[in-house]
Amino acid sequence: MKKTSKLWGKVLGGALILLLLIVAGALFYFKVYLPKTVAQRSFPQTSGEIRLSGLDGEANIYRDSMGIPHIYAESAHDLFFAQGYVHAQDRFWQMDAWRHIGSAQLSEMFGGAQVKTDAFLRTLGWRQTAEAEWEALNPVSKAILQAYADGVNAYLKDHDKTALSLEYAILGLLSPDYKIQEWTPINSLTWGKAMAWDLRGNMGDEIARAELLKVLTPEQVALLYPEYPEDHPIIVNQIGGTESFMVDSQPANLDYSAFNFDSVSQNAALLDPFLGPLGDGIGSNSWVVGGALTDTGMPYLANDPHLGIQMPSIWYQVGLHCIQKTDQCPFEVAGFSFAGVPGVVIGHNDRIAWGFTNVGPDVMDLYIEKVNPDNPNQYEVNGKWVDFETREEVIKIAGGKSETITVRSTRHGPVVSDTYAPTQDTDDTKNPDFIPFKDRVGGVDLPEQYVVALAWTALTPSTPFEAIWGFDKAQNWNEFRMAASQFHVPAQNLVYADVDGNIGYQMPGDVPIRKNGDGTLPVPGWTDDYEWTGFIPFDELPYTLNPKEGYIVTANNRVSPWDYPYLITKDWDYGYRAQRIVDMIQSAPGKIDKAYIQSMHGDSTDLNAASLLPTWKEINYAPTNKNESYALDTLTNWDYTCKADSQACAIFQQFWWHLDQNTINDDVPKRDQASGGAKDFETFRHLLADPNNFFWDDKTTKDVVETRNDMFIAALSQTVAQFEKEYGKDPAKWPQWGDLHTATFRNSTLGESGISLIEDLFNRGPFKTSGGQSLVNATGWDVGKSFEVDWLPSMRMIADMSDLNNSLTVHTTGQSGHAYHPHYDDMAPLWTAIKYYPMWWNPDSVIKDSNEHLILKP
Repeated sequence: MKKTSKLWGKVLGGALILLLLIVAGALFYFKVYLPKTVAQRSFPQTSGEIRLSGLDGEANIYRDSMGIPHIYAESAHDLFFAQGYVHAQDRFWQMDAWRHIGSAQLSEMFGGAQVKTDAFLRTLGWRQTAEAEWEALNPVSKAILQAYADGVNAYLKDHDKTALSLEYAILGLLSPDYKIQEWTPINSLTWGKAMAWDLRGNMGDEIARAELLKVLTPEQVALLYPEYPEDHPIIVNQIGGTESFMVDSQPANLDYSAFNFDSVSQNAALLDPFLGPLGDGIGSNSWVVGGALTDTGMPYLANDPHLGIQMPSIWYQVGLHCIQKTDQCPFEVAGFSFAGVPGVVIGHNDRIAWGFTNVGPDVMDLYIEKVNPDNPNQYEVNGKWVDFETREEVIKIAGGKSETITVRSTRHGPVVSDTYAPTQDTDDTKNPDFIPFKDRVGGVDLPEQYVVALAWTALTPSTPFEAIWGFDKAQNWNEFRMAASQFHVPAQNLVYADVDGNIGYQMPGDVPIRKNGDGTLPVPGWTDDYEWTGFIPFDELPYTLNPKEGYIVTANNRVSPWDYPYLITKDWDYGYRAQRIVDMIQSAPGKIDKAYIQSMHGDSTDLNAASLLPTWKEINYAPTNKNESYALDTLTNWDYTCKADSQACAIFQQFWWHLDQNTINDDVPKRDQASGGAKDFETFRHLLADPNNFFWDDKTTKDVVETRNDMFIAALSQTVAQFEKEYGKDPAKWPQWGDLHTATFRNSTLGESGISLIEDLFNRGPFKTSGGQSLVNATGWDVGKSFEVDWLPSMRMIADMSDLNNSLTVHTTGQSGHAYHPHYDDMAPLWTAIKYYPMWWNPDSVIKDSNEHLILKP
């Protein structure tokens, strides 16, 4: 027996030693070998000479102190060839992942867990749309895309796997048979579809409104989705020359109480890990100030697009310079590009500057299609059964397997749901004002069997990149507008300035005109009553040149004046950021300079706090303990500024978290609960004036009807109790806002793996961050989820039209996509602190600041 025990002891001891060796080996592999050895293999050559087939002449690439390449070439072909080459040098993993999203081939990289995501993407048909776009492009556009693809492939020819990026070492463990394919122009075009989805509009709001109508009255839903406030700014205050007519903008009166939205919402959410969820944080700020208001006497143009937080930055900064500008080589431009796409998306050339914010037009409609109960392959159109259009898609999966799906489409677009029968009518007894659908008058019943089809302008072949290449070479306002007319989707607010002192704004895009309805709810698809009858003509879309105000502000707020004859959307951002920007321009202490614009970019004033906190004067509450007194005194004496070092902001945001959830969540379905953004800001502006409104009552309590004052007091008590529990009873130890509100930049593929050893290789942070949701410094977060930043200003740019070489900028992480490279995360501290670096323009300044000079030779 003793011998057996000793034997087992030796076995267990050996097993323990083996386990320790395995753990030690894993730690060495992930903590030492990958970052210290393998990562270095992917760092590209950035100095010296490289000979490449495919070039017509030399391309000189100077990288400045931030690692930003400035490319000089004698032909447009060589310029875009070199851009493709440097994109591949610095960001190929990002490019490879993006093209697999756009072509619905994620399963080839990451295995069977992505089959559902690929199936939904195949249903949307982004690649098919991009292929049709390629066929329709003119020869010049095709040449740009092909030259770019040739440049990418020139780099791939001599580099593979870990020589391209550290991520391929991890991918080799997950999908050892994965082979990197050549880049094609279609890979560039599909990224336009991904960005259109990222900025897609109100599909989620359509579903949410319909869900809410199951338990709320239309009037109550309208409080949760209020109209754009009349006291907030409009981008274009007056438009002339449009035909005066209005469509019927009433929503459909359909029985949404029996509607099942599960598969539509679940399918859309499949893309969230890769492209980010849609929320109030999405949008952007831009403004342009005319010379009469500036220190230089010439315009400043500022832009900070708000997109999902990610690693590396979504932007790749670059300068593209034809050594001699000619009709054949017309490009002299610098700014921000997407890795995977030729050209500069946002920036300036030698004559003009431009910036983007999202318009958010309603370009998506969900159609409820009536399915033939006797033949599920048919749906109804004006009283007749017609066949679904179908196609088979084969999804290849890492490891050699594949899965075949059938995609169905109707005349409106792809079917994005399962087939449903109506569910049980939901009569919510918590709401005394709710009238079940069966008791309403004039409604339309759901079909016996139905599916949901998506109509979306992005599924019609059109690419935004021809417009972008037009901006890159435009020399004046008219040429800029001509290029904008080619920008179909996603529609952007385009701000403009030029070296002649002009400022302007143009809204482009395909915005549908509806026969009936206002786009806020899913509509019956079995008749022509809710068809799109055309698009708003470009010449009748809002624009302005040199407005009398002397400035233009866009922050996803309402574009059109109140008497505009067309419906653009009912779901504008509510204009809190726009209002604050306008206030700062109008209250500038003197002539506006770049330092003042920097302070505007970093402004963290919370207008929601300014709206809510004065209510305490009406409540006249006597705190029940000293910490409640401390918290209330801190809030009521606060300046509403959410800097990272503000404890008052931390207390307020926790208070707002509780107030928003306590007021809204007990009255709505779980899927539609409070998120804390501008929509909720505006809802509460309405509710404050009605202390006994239905929403104030806490439906979880019995025999008590709460009022506004009760909910304010409860939220304060909860905040204090939570801080005492988590941080102690000494308020000096309570957190500052930056302790709660941090930015962690995560690789959108492997950085979300759930395996810390892998995530630590690629993710960077957390960084303490100022700002907040729907503030000018729009570092978004979500009530009910986390204070962690999920949307943010993805870059900040200030273009100085008096001297382009004095322009300033920053983006979020770094120019390089290579983990452990010196330029992988060197911008993050600057971004967090609202600091900038020069946006060099003059060749002498570029060369003086450059330590690296690479010559590409044929």
